[in-house]
Amino acid sequence: MKRLVLTIACAALGTALTFAQAGKAQDPDRMVQGGGKLPAGWEARLDNSGAKLEAVKFEASGGGFHVTSGPAGIYFKAEQKASGSYETHATFTQLEPAAHPEAYGLIIGGADLQSDNQKYTYFLIRQDGKFMIKKRDGAATPNVMAWTENTAIKKADSSGKTTNALSVEVGADKVRFLVNGTEVASQPRSQVDTNGIAGFRINHNLNVQVEGFGVKSAASH
Repeated sequence: MKRLVLTIACAALGTALTFAQAGKAQDPDRMVQGGGKLPAGWEARLDNSGAKLEAVKFEASGGGFHVTSGPAGIYFKAEQKASGSYETHATFTQLEPAAHPEAYGLIIGGADLQSDNQKYTYFLIRQDGKFMIKKRDGAATPNVMAWTENTAIKKADSSGKTTNALSVEVGADKVRFLVNGTEVASQPRSQVDTNGIAGFRINHNLNVQVEGFGVKSAASH
């Protein structure tokens, strides 16, 4: 009987892994026409070291930026650093539905972003109305907060489009994470990386407009 149960469990696990692998194979990083260039002063760091920047189109659009991604990655200006008490913010419009709930949002506390020792904190949302806070420490990406639903986040409409304003307010002792002006989480400053480069992150196979990205010190609030 124990052998039968073990056999069934192994079969179920094998089926689950097969479906997971099939899902990944059916949603590879897409190639984007006209990619490979960045606005002046901007840099990109793609998650997959083998990915090519040609698979991403990141261009100035209106008063902001339009990102059509194949591979996931981060976008930043090396000189756009913040420390002490400050706020960073941007409004993200997902222009079409993703095949899976793919995430995008802000990064803070960036350091060594083009090296193996890269570090940053990221605050992401996705089309199903959930947010997440993580840290990047080299190859490790430990959760600060796992995916959590919050009514402040606007879900995608019937066309797959949604717009949300994100901000991170870094104080002396606490870091607040807000969506559309509503605090969805806060963390002790000691739990996240805050001093360093601010930027934004766009995950795999997304079409996103980014408006109003900026950083300001607490004194200018």
